[in-house]
Amino acid sequence: MSDQTKIPSRSLNLSMISLILGVIFCISLLIWPRSILDMTWFVAESMVLVAPLVIPGIVLAAWIIASGADSYIARAFEGRLLYAIVAASAIGAITPVCGVTVLPLMAGLLAAGVPLAPVMAFWLSSPVTDPAMLATTAATLGISFAVGKTLAAFGLGLFGGVVTLGFSDRDWYKTSLRSNRIVGHLSENACAKALSFKAGIWGDAERRVIFRRNFIATTKLILICLIPAFAAEYALNAVLQPEALSDYVGEDVWWAIPFAVFVGAPAYLDGYAALPLTRGLMEHGMSQGAAMAFLVSGGVVSIWGAMAIFPVLRIRPFLLYLSLAVTGSLIAGYVFDWVS
Repeated sequence: MSDQTKIPSRSLNLSMISLILGVIFCISLLIWPRSILDMTWFVAESMVLVAPLVIPGIVLAAWIIASGADSYIARAFEGRLLYAIVAASAIGAITPVCGVTVLPLMAGLLAAGVPLAPVMAFWLSSPVTDPAMLATTAATLGISFAVGKTLAAFGLGLFGGVVTLGFSDRDWYKTSLRSNRIVGHLSENACAKALSFKAGIWGDAERRVIFRRNFIATTKLILICLIPAFAAEYALNAVLQPEALSDYVGEDVWWAIPFAVFVGAPAYLDGYAALPLTRGLMEHGMSQGAAMAFLVSGGVVSIWGAMAIFPVLRIRPFLLYLSLAVTGSLIAGYVFDWVS
């Protein structure tokens, strides 16, 4: 296994962080009671909405470790990285998961020693679209946008995976997970002992313990990632009016596509909510290339999505993720603008 199993003695003090966040919340509640209560309701509602996708991901990640499937998955990628990148990009483009809901599985695979390149490919392609999004995009923006978005998702994953593979000789490539207590528990529990594969884990006491530890560690990770992320999304949407973007992303503006990526994408809403927003922006003069760049980049570089990944990846792989997402989104926008 990789060096990610090493857990530093100086780990993240979650109790202190929880106390600080609690104090900040109480002070903010006294100063802005209505806004904080609305934000709290938004966060709670968002957590409920993503729970049907997040919880199966947590269970699957814990089962992979407890069943011993992680070692088989890791071995399957050895010596076949290009094939794994293509497969991960294709699977990510058609599976109904986003960058946050797939977080526990991706963290678990990295902790188990799966190379960063195919994980990056899946991580980049999965948030952009899925079968339900394909149908909704076709109904809202037309079949060309739906097909273009799916191809862009696959291309983004392939591009990101291949570029990431070029850094395979770097130390940070091999140790891409952060060394904090939550991620440390994932690595420790995933790699503490090599287990033979056994799908039925409930009859084995040791495997049940491994499953429980990984389930708890991953749940803590998701809560720490999602709660501030949803709060940031609410705050951003409260101060930014989306309609203001339409004057800066028109067909005659040469910097429309970069603007859509660097300004519009961080303010990206839910993928489904973004479709009518994009249609409204296009009705007010937004170019098709800028619209595609906005939709593709929004799924992978929105503030709440980036905040969820930041506690998991070390700074260099995280910056690589952002760079690949931005570059790939720009390429998708320019290509779609050229062919449309």
